[in-house]
Amino acid sequence: MHNQDSKEIAFTPLPASASTLAAHQRALSELPLDDPQEEADALRGFIGTVPDAEVRGDYGQIVWSLADYAFLDEPEAPATAHPALWRHARLNTLHGLFKVTERIYQVRGFDVSNITFIEGDSGLIVIDPLTCKETAAAALNLYFKHRPKRPVVAVLYSHSHADHFGGVRGVTTEADVKAGRTAIIAPAGFMEEAVAENVLAGTAMMRRSQFQFGHTLARNACCQIDAGMGKTMPRGTITLIPPTQLIREMTETHVIDGVEIVFQLTPESEAPAEMHFYFPQERALNLAENGTRSLHNLCPLRGAQVRNAQLWSRYLGDSLERFGREATVVFAQHNWPTWGSERITGYLEAQRDLYKYLHDQTVRMMNHGMTAPEIAEAMQLPDSLRALWHARGYYGTVSHNVKAIYQHYLSWYDGNPSNLHALPPEMAAPRYVEYMGGAQAMLERAQRDFENGEYRWVAQVMNHLVFAQPALREARELGAAALEQMGYQTESATWRNAFLLGARELREGNCSGTQFASRSRDMVCAITEEMFFDYLAVRVDGQRAQHLSMRIDWVFTDLGKRFALNLQHGALTCSASSALPSQVEVAMTRDKLNQILCGETGFMEALQDGSIAVQGDGSLFKKLLGTLDQFKGEFNVVEP
Repeated sequence: MHNQDSKEIAFTPLPASASTLAAHQRALSELPLDDPQEEADALRGFIGTVPDAEVRGDYGQIVWSLADYAFLDEPEAPATAHPALWRHARLNTLHGLFKVTERIYQVRGFDVSNITFIEGDSGLIVIDPLTCKETAAAALNLYFKHRPKRPVVAVLYSHSHADHFGGVRGVTTEADVKAGRTAIIAPAGFMEEAVAENVLAGTAMMRRSQFQFGHTLARNACCQIDAGMGKTMPRGTITLIPPTQLIREMTETHVIDGVEIVFQLTPESEAPAEMHFYFPQERALNLAENGTRSLHNLCPLRGAQVRNAQLWSRYLGDSLERFGREATVVFAQHNWPTWGSERITGYLEAQRDLYKYLHDQTVRMMNHGMTAPEIAEAMQLPDSLRALWHARGYYGTVSHNVKAIYQHYLSWYDGNPSNLHALPPEMAAPRYVEYMGGAQAMLERAQRDFENGEYRWVAQVMNHLVFAQPALREARELGAAALEQMGYQTESATWRNAFLLGARELREGNCSGTQFASRSRDMVCAITEEMFFDYLAVRVDGQRAQHLSMRIDWVFTDLGKRFALNLQHGALTCSASSALPSQVEVAMTRDKLNQILCGETGFMEALQDGSIAVQGDGSLFKKLLGTLDQFKGEFNVVEP
């Protein structure tokens, strides 16, 4: 619980400290030689754009704009930003329609991701229609402003993250898809992964995403400047149209509207369902999100299933051997392309070896008994990789990727029994404060350490003090100041956003209330019935339900589907068939369930108006509803 008075105080960021200035000087001396080819690649093929890449919604609201990033026009990094991140953030502001090859075009800078257009014999093939329908429609309009207007004959989803499919209704319609005029092609497992990631842990991920992308922070040189893969997330409407065709074999070749495409599946890499594309006629290789101009995440700060670094490297190696040596351009769904056979080979070899090195060296040190924090502190990339701009950690970092690899093999537990059942922060913090001699002594010592530039330690110590005495303004301010300097110093956009949002919430409290895009009805409607019952189960408060025992038959009358639910021992399980008799039957349509999941009505309202019919002991169904927990998306993170 933070001090309520803090909300009434206007806070401004502190300047960079002497220690931060010194850290930036060291960074400048260690950075690779400047490579003007990167900016040339980012600008190559530019055709046109609109001012500030501004996109507005149906009611005139701004969904996307780069106007607030005008401060990045300054070529020299300010004291409040890591010089490498500043350089990368400037390149990510370049926006517009770009020609990649004779048939391939991209719109970049209109969303956190890129949209790619391939010109077929008579129509248009779209790869990854951005995050929301508003930015996708704006990108398509920009393309049509400069190129012939053609019907969209296919949409390819490269993988199962929302910024690569959420704008599909901005480039096609469900009517065109159902009529066969537009094909939707995705990797096997796409729908399950696309929907599942946003359902069971969606509330927690949404809150944590604020720290990863920094979209609730102000845009200026002291706050949010980038997100690594792009600027930030748009605030539009996420949509989804299910695929009409799945790529199931590890390599498949199809000809779409005269364009030959070789599909290469890369499951369990950057996404559980993902694929690369090779266009032999254009000698162009698309790496989806497995090969970008940054070290990527093996587990993003928002949380996700840990990605397989070994497979990631292997897929890049396969792409190099199969396609890369004959390709004349490599491009992806974030950042900008690379041209030229020699440069492509070097780029793919380095990206391949980057993930393999992190994997192998982490496992090597793991087998010496080192823990995740110890390996993360000790890990150093070889000089050959450190000398490459595209191998730097603007998005992922060596540190948290090492910890993800450790988690992949050995879980969260470091093997030390003292950490096996450690006290949580709310219980441990008061004792830390007592052991350290009380709050005042901690503040005095931490202030000295702050002045010496020991920001990591100060942030750690002040976290204990804030959890012990959350209303203590001095602790919150000193912790915020330490996080702020850490944000100024870090090369990673996601770490910067996390540190700076943590600093703001220590000062002002958790009062942003801002989310990403609006809830997607398409996403809700795509949830399978089995997924719905999984979601229902995680909302059951087990303690509240522990004395209940019931069997419910749940029927979707319009689908002809019946499910048997069993609530016992505080756990709700589901089966598509059961030989046991039920005590109550619940009948409803799937459309009514969609309305409930979208928040348009509720279970009790549907019971009252008769759109949910109950036979048998109706009180049991109401008791089940009474066990359901409500999730609040703005839970505290940096305070109890």
